[in-house]
Amino acid sequence: MQMLLEILSVALSAAPWLLLGLLIAGLIKAWLPESLLQRWMGGHGLGSISRAAIIGMPLPLCSCGAIPTALTLHRGGAGRGPTTAFLIGTPGVGVDSILLTSVLLGPFMAVARVLGALVTAISTGLLVGLTSEQKTPAPAAEKASSCCSKSSCCDSDASTEDSCSTTSNQSSLRQGLRYAFSDLLDDISVWVFAGLLLAGVLVTLMPPETLAGLSGGFLSLLLMAVIGIPLYVCATAATPIAAGLLLTGISPGMALVFLLAGPITSLATLGLLRREFGTQALMIYLGSILVVTVALGWLLDELLRHISLDPVAQATEVQELLPASLEWLALGLLLVFALRPLRQRLFGF
Repeated sequence: MQMLLEILSVALSAAPWLLLGLLIAGLIKAWLPESLLQRWMGGHGLGSISRAAIIGMPLPLCSCGAIPTALTLHRGGAGRGPTTAFLIGTPGVGVDSILLTSVLLGPFMAVARVLGALVTAISTGLLVGLTSEQKTPAPAAEKASSCCSKSSCCDSDASTEDSCSTTSNQSSLRQGLRYAFSDLLDDISVWVFAGLLLAGVLVTLMPPETLAGLSGGFLSLLLMAVIGIPLYVCATAATPIAAGLLLTGISPGMALVFLLAGPITSLATLGLLRREFGTQALMIYLGSILVVTVALGWLLDELLRHISLDPVAQATEVQELLPASLEWLALGLLLVFALRPLRQRLFGF
């Protein structure tokens, strides 16, 4: 019973922010075309790598979801460095996981996670970008379809063009929201449930002193990175797990290492890197993630030793901001959207 109450408590705290994150993800999906990504990620230098990392971070894509986009961008002219930064920044954080981190681990840890993902993406992108580039023939550009090809708005006068544009924008918005509350939610719902379940188990069965003896120190941080890199979990689902681990006694630095290393590696990502960039680039990719995440975790622990800040206490304060009625309403809506037969019957997608 205690375990169920802990799971429910975490779920209620997370539900409003996850719902808001999905809404923002749908808007991004609707209004950020791939052609714009291609233009921003062109080039091979630090500027392109930084832009690719920053652009990728809010996008609503997990590691596997980022692969086709990154592959298209690379074969369309994006260099190895920007492509790698995009592959790390995109699944490392997202609008939904950032909001969840703020409420479950506190705003300080959310900022640390965003900055950590950015540093990891840029550092790894720079290193992979130094490897030899092999020219990949870019596919022929497809002819852009006009609004008139998708509707009956084919007159040339200004009022008709405005109506055509409005219709297209409304269609894009519907498609973006449908993607967020169907495809994206279907992709992460099982992982989120598993994360909530594991968080409840950790909080219930492992008192704070259980892992405290293992916390703090380079070897502990390295162990967390070695566990997190092969243990692929999406950024949203990793958040309640990290919160549960933090409550059982690990250091904030170890939690940060898990949040950074876990979501950005998957067998599909590693396979893509090896095929497109070669074994040398793959080894540099893995080595950079290991070194950078451990270093960032160590820096976070050292910083917290010199400032009077408790991320757990800060997270507790944030969780008390919203009324219980709003949390229950948000959880109910999430359950409706997560149950596919019910969602299809009510909303048609």
